[in-house]
Amino acid sequence: MPSKRHSTGLTGLVVLATWIYPIWPYEQALHNSLTLMGAGYLWWYLQKNTLTNHHFFLICLFLMAHSIAARWLYSYVPYDQWAIQLWGTSVSEMFGWQRNHTDRVIHFLYGFCLTPAIIQHFTQRDHLPIHIGLKLAIGMIMINSVCYEWFEWGIAMTLSPEDAEAYNGQQGDMWDAHKDMLCATLGSVMWWFKYQGNTTAV
Repeated sequence: MPSKRHSTGLTGLVVLATWIYPIWPYEQALHNSLTLMGAGYLWWYLQKNTLTNHHFFLICLFLMAHSIAARWLYSYVPYDQWAIQLWGTSVSEMFGWQRNHTDRVIHFLYGFCLTPAIIQHFTQRDHLPIHIGLKLAIGMIMINSVCYEWFEWGIAMTLSPEDAEAYNGQQGDMWDAHKDMLCATLGSVMWWFKYQGNTTAV
């Protein structure tokens, strides 16, 4: 597992690479503002708390994935073109998809990548049992997902329709917010099988 320094350096390189000849600079900057806020909070958190290299890398993995998705505004990540070049067929054709699902992947990674660090926070700082920390972490991911969807709703109400669609990337799906929240929850619940009933340190 890479050290925190290596994970930080890799994250920085990926973020910088996504800004080479940006396609939609304004919209990408809007999305990456959250990445910068997340990185800033992580730096602040580590001044008073600890994270394992593994948990830190997972958070960096999410930040990198988010930055890559932000370059193409989620809805236009060309994963079908990449798949055709690698395997000769598109992902959408394989699964019969009618929309770009990058946003679902990022929401899933949010739950999956942040849950272990949250569990570590509750077990080491608050001295709670791991199974309690797990349940609290899942609950926090769900609450954060709801708050983020409220934030997107606020974006839709304040920006122009074009800018709101570019940021939210609903792609005409009226249930987009519900599915995004479900993906984040499923990503978090994936850790249930490892930590539920576990009595060892995280």
